[in-house]
Amino acid sequence: MTEPATVNLTKAAPMVSLDKHGVTSGFIKVNLNWTSPQAAARHAAGDARGLFGRIRASLRSATARTVDLDLGCMIRCTDGTKTVVQALGNAFGAVDRFPYVALDADDRTGSRAVGENLVINLDHQAEFQKLLLFVYIYEGSGEFRGLDAVVTLTSDRGDRFRVVLDECPPQAHACAIALIKRQKGELVVGREVRWFTPQDGPGVQDVISRAYRLGMKWTPRRK
Repeated sequence: MTEPATVNLTKAAPMVSLDKHGVTSGFIKVNLNWTSPQAAARHAAGDARGLFGRIRASLRSATARTVDLDLGCMIRCTDGTKTVVQALGNAFGAVDRFPYVALDADDRTGSRAVGENLVINLDHQAEFQKLLLFVYIYEGSGEFRGLDAVVTLTSDRGDRFRVVLDECPPQAHACAIALIKRQKGELVVGREVRWFTPQDGPGVQDVISRAYRLGMKWTPRRK
């Protein structure tokens, strides 16, 4: 049996209908993966040849910037209920009860092979009005450039929808990745890749929520 092809959501082709792909129930996994500068430097140290090459690479690894990217999902339901699933505030959610979206873990270094994953229970899609996938830098480096961040949505049967977080401006510390919503009776995924910088205002989640008119209220939280 031929595996479903990967659909790349790009600026030229930013939207895909899950209904047209037969993805109407079950779970869909949203994976965030990126290359930590420290992990990249350690890899270079392992590949370096000769004593002095390894020493130089090890020094680069020791001074490489650390970064903690956090994947999240802002949820607006058809009844007006609003919530967020994210590591901040331990709001990891649940797939078998409201909000029917859950985060599996908090990858604080970029070295976790499976990255960070959100799971969305499409059996309850009638309750969703909008699902906004987003990512931001919680701690460490002040920008995304050089992290090679990629987000992939995968259905139970293997359909893959991929979003590359490219064209990152300087100092960008957050990104609205994709918006999942009903459009003309179909559940669609639309590529956003909308970047936010400190100049957009304080409070990453608040800035993103206001940009998409989600009407959420935020209070300070720590992990």
